[in-house]
Amino acid sequence: MKNCVVSALCLLLTSAVAMADDGLLARGKQIFSEQAQPSCAICHTLSDAGSTGAIGPDLDELKPSRQQVHDAVRSGVGVMPAFEETLSAEDINAVALYVATVTGGATD
Repeated sequence: MKNCVVSALCLLLTSAVAMADDGLLARGKQIFSEQAQPSCAICHTLSDAGSTGAIGPDLDELKPSRQQVHDAVRSGVGVMPAFEETLSAEDINAVALYVATVTGGATD
């Protein structure tokens, strides 16, 4: 019986984490496609977001890590503006997780 309770709790926690990640990924996609100004989709190609921008790197090919995206969005890089004044830390984390996850970049 004790093993069943532990297994049920583990399954419940795993499900809750997966739902939280799904929500964070959806939030990241919204920020990438709509909320960030200028929109990330204007400059970057990212198939999951349906964007075909040609100014910045093709994120599908680059496969950036979560940390790389976080740093670029927060501080800017090259002609890309910094977003730390217009996006919250939570929003930057969400878009970083989203881009890294959908491109196959490192998420840890």
